Amino acid sequence: MSDVFPTPPTDRFFEDYKLGATYILGSFTVTEAEIIAFASAYDPQSMHTNPGLAAQGPFGEVIASGWHTVSRSMRLLVDNFLPFNGLAAPGIDELRWPRPVRPGDTLTLQATIQEARRSRSKPDRGLIHTLLELINQNGEVVMTMKPMNLIRVRNPEG
Repeated sequence: MSDVFPTPPTDRFFEDYKLGATYILGSFTVTEAEIIAFASAYDPQSMHTNPGLAAQGPFGEVIASGWHTVSRSMRLLVDNFLPFNGLAAPGIDELRWPRPVRPGDTLTLQATIQEARRSRSKPDRGLIHTLLELINQNGEVVMTMKPMNLIRVRNPEG
C-alpha cells in the first residue's frame, strides 16, 4: 500500500494507474456544525439537521448525510487521485453507506484500482474502475463507491 500516489497530478496519465494498487487519499474530521450546515442546504432530514429529534432516533445523535460524505470524499479524490488533465467520468457503479458518520469521526479515503484498460474505440484514453472506501477512526468502512474514470493516455499512438 502506498501513502500517496507516486506520480504528481500534473504528470499523471492512464499508465500510472496500476491494477491492484491501493492509495491513501487523505483524511478529514466531521463536526456536528458541518453536518447540520450541509444537510440544511442539501439533505434537510431531521436525522441530519435537528440534534433534539436525532437524539430520539435510532442513531442517538445527528449523523452526516451520505451525500455529505460523498462530497467530502470527492474533494480528496480530485486533490490526490485524479489527473489535472482528466476527462469526464461515465458514472458510478455502486454507492453504499454501511455505517453512519457521526460528529467527531475522522475519515480516511482509500482507493484500490480494480480494473484498468485502454479504450478500444478511443486510443487517447483508458478506463479505470476504482473501489473507494471511506474508513473511520475505528477501522470501520462507512462508505464504499465504485466510480469509473476516463484517463488520458501518455502516448495515444503507443
